[in-house]
Amino acid sequence: MINADFKPNPLKDKTLNFAIRIVKLYQFLSNQKKEFVIAKQILRCGTNPGAMVREANNAESGMDFIHKLAIAQKELSETQYWLELLHMTGYINETEFNSIYRDADEIMKMIRSSILTKKKNLVNKQ
Repeated sequence: MINADFKPNPLKDKTLNFAIRIVKLYQFLSNQKKEFVIAKQILRCGTNPGAMVREANNAESGMDFIHKLAIAQKELSETQYWLELLHMTGYINETEFNSIYRDADEIMKMIRSSILTKKKNLVNKQ
């Protein structure tokens, strides 16, 4: 049965799918490439944005919402750094890098937009 209160949430969906890709990248790096340090780093920061988006959806206030998404933004930026490093050191190829980096960039834009919209709405309430 479908919940009548269900509202589509593209950011929630995209961050979950991105986290799944990050988990698979972690498995590839650990199992195939025997790279454990960077793999652990990217697993931690690459799965965090999805969790922060979930927390933001249950924020206690508008400022809490912004804070949670700001953390997601920082973690996604760190993920982009590790992706760049993995690419430049040959752990992932150009095609793999472009595909996952493009997803990260799209999510980053969505998060920025959500933060700016919430800030604007908070100012308009005053």
